[in-house]
Amino acid sequence: MATKIRAVLGTLFVSAVAFPSLYQPVLTPLWQWLSLNSVYRLSTFETIWTVFLYAAIEVTMTVVFLRHPEWRFAVQDGKNSGSADKTAKPHGMRRPSRRLGEAVTYMVPLLLMDLTMIKKFADVPLTAMLESGNYREAAAAIATNANATSRYRSTFLVPTLHNMTASWPLQTQRALPVLAPTSRRIALELVASFFLYDALFFLFHLSLHIVPLVKRWHAPHHRHAEIHPQITNQLHIFERLGLVLLANFSLNIIGSHVFTRTLFVPIFVWLLVELHSGLDLPWGYEKVLPKGWGGGARKHSVHHARGGGGYEPYFTWWDSLLDLVGYSPKEHVG
Repeated sequence: MATKIRAVLGTLFVSAVAFPSLYQPVLTPLWQWLSLNSVYRLSTFETIWTVFLYAAIEVTMTVVFLRHPEWRFAVQDGKNSGSADKTAKPHGMRRPSRRLGEAVTYMVPLLLMDLTMIKKFADVPLTAMLESGNYREAAAAIATNANATSRYRSTFLVPTLHNMTASWPLQTQRALPVLAPTSRRIALELVASFFLYDALFFLFHLSLHIVPLVKRWHAPHHRHAEIHPQITNQLHIFERLGLVLLANFSLNIIGSHVFTRTLFVPIFVWLLVELHSGLDLPWGYEKVLPKGWGGGARKHSVHHARGGGGYEPYFTWWDSLLDLVGYSPKEHVG
């Protein structure tokens, strides 16, 4: 199965980069529809999209976890917490209805940023950004005078608060690019953003294991008898924010198109849940990638059990570099 998936994804990537004209007749009308869609234009769309996908993917993976005990690492290795029933539901696994508080703590800080800070995306004129943030006079001045100076900047590195007024207290809309991206741009941006995120999260994750203050935040993520899909989001609120903000930075710093961001999210969420699945999946991404490129769920389950190594979320090269220089941080988790 992994070989077939690799062939399909490889064909899509190569054709998207080499022959973008093949995909443009689909991408252009699709983007035109999306950019005019009232839900897609919401400033909160990406938060809603992420939560929806996480719920769908994690629940699906949990079902797979329960229905295929033969794929569970704990069952394969005979280490299912000493339980007589090796296929039992792990201690701490909860029904979705009992996890509403977890969803709220994840969404509230992100929604707060969505509603109070202007969204700044590549290929969007500064005037459109300012209009979405209720800075109409500033936008009009720039629009009528190309040489007009403004204290506002279009770069995401300079955040701008929404201009809160009684008639428009929150930013509810986001300004989007006019033109659709090419398939070449989407493919290359997805690859670049995941490589960049992998490096940034490696550093962030390493700090969670060696810096005394933040080690206390991260320790609960490792407190489980058997790793399972629900562990993915058992994080301190600052860890969740760090994870999301690093993903945003990885996309923004390369000037990715908004549509690339929309495609990034399901891949990003799927891989995070798969890493924490505790399952030896036949279609595991480390089996799809060239041998030795992906860390995979087994390596991450070992990291959860023992600490040390496995700091990268997806790939292997930064961990390999850490091993090459002989750096082995002394840590204790759980």
